[in-house]
Amino acid sequence: MNAPVPADLLVVGAELVATVDADRREIRGGWVAVTDGLVSAIGGPADPPPPAVRTLRADGALVTPGLVNTHHHIYQNLTRAFAPALGGTLFTWLSTLYPLWSRLDEEAVHVSAYVGLTELALGGCTTTTDHLYVHPRGGGDLISAEIAAATALGLRFHPTRGSMSLSVKDGGLPPDSVVQDDDEILAESARLVARHHDPSWGAMVRVALAPCSPFSVSPALMRATAELAEKLDVRLHTHLAEDPEEDEYCLAVFGRRPIDQFAEVGWGGDRAWVAHCICPNPDEVARLGAWGTGVAHCPSSNMILGGGLAPIAELRAAGVPVGLGCDGSSSADSASLWLEARTAMLLGRLRHGASSMSARDALEIATRGGAGCLGRTGEIGELSVGAVGDLVVWPLDGVAFAGALSDPIDAWLRCGPTAARHTVVAGRLVVEDGRPVHPDLPAMLDRHRTLAAGIQRAFDDAGIDPAASGASTAGAAAAGR
Repeated sequence: MNAPVPADLLVVGAELVATVDADRREIRGGWVAVTDGLVSAIGGPADPPPPAVRTLRADGALVTPGLVNTHHHIYQNLTRAFAPALGGTLFTWLSTLYPLWSRLDEEAVHVSAYVGLTELALGGCTTTTDHLYVHPRGGGDLISAEIAAATALGLRFHPTRGSMSLSVKDGGLPPDSVVQDDDEILAESARLVARHHDPSWGAMVRVALAPCSPFSVSPALMRATAELAEKLDVRLHTHLAEDPEEDEYCLAVFGRRPIDQFAEVGWGGDRAWVAHCICPNPDEVARLGAWGTGVAHCPSSNMILGGGLAPIAELRAAGVPVGLGCDGSSSADSASLWLEARTAMLLGRLRHGASSMSARDALEIATRGGAGCLGRTGEIGELSVGAVGDLVVWPLDGVAFAGALSDPIDAWLRCGPTAARHTVVAGRLVVEDGRPVHPDLPAMLDRHRTLAAGIQRAFDDAGIDPAASGASTAGAAAAGR
């Protein structure tokens, strides 16, 4: 009789395995086996686990699927908590930072991506998107630079080829040096998909197309991008309904509200997911649900910029896939999906009462909901046989968890703060015992500090005075985030 083939990794001894699968199974004392990058078996104390090449202990810990980040601007960690941009409106924030971001190049994007992806992994994120829409002239191939960082670290990555085509001369906010014309944007989008996009099950890199917002590019480019995405069979992403002034701008410029404009340019459908979506009315919520358009909920960023409370319960009830996004480092300043999950839970309860949003709801949004946004339901964001072998071992011990004995999932999100003990992607450890596995972080942090200092000197070099500008907040909404 042949001996069973060993799994590559076996995680055993968990206090609880929260699968977040279709049946929402929770297994006390459970274990998870991963073989060839996919979950090969799951069981409880009564089920004999398979032999394994490596066994990882999860004693006293909660095991969940890896968290999924559905909206980010990673390069912005080069201007994190930048004091001159912190005290004003969205317009002040943007007008202050665009000249700094115009100094991005391949090295700056690679180093910032390495640091930002490491930060996400420490917080239990195993799959992340990135919306990189600033492409300075002469800056090089920025998307490939951040993909190289994700590949080195071993994170599952969904970069989106962002774009802006309306500069200051066209009534927008960005300088001319960071916008491109429609033909260049479409050609670069097609090139990057051909070079990097992997449509196969368990893919580590998938590319989406992502004009910054329906108002920072021309309607013609929005339509052409939707047509290209359908031709290439890739997903679409943009900012939408993120600020009340956006309604005013769209009514003034297009004669319709933002979600009507979204539909007008051919984006209403299940190929797209959008960031923020704070301001839809009830009819628009129903339309988003009917389309199957996903929403990346960014609770920390929404609060920091004062955008409002997104109608998350209503969106989910309408059938909208809702995931979590930590958003850009210059607005949210922290890239912890644990923090975003906890904040989503608290905001949900603030909006609709104490029984309206549980820790399990927040965990589902952070995992299964994110998978829905990215078109990967059943593949990422859950622990089930055949899904990817992405999981997190969360410690539930120490001072922060003293006395939290009755429910590991509630303890995980109500206590803390906490970070991952182990983060596993495709069966490989990315974080082990709370530390990144890849050895280059100290050198990358040193280089990041040098690059950030150089970029932030642009503020003094340009003599920027955001308060002196007379552009309206509605114009700021037009420029996107």
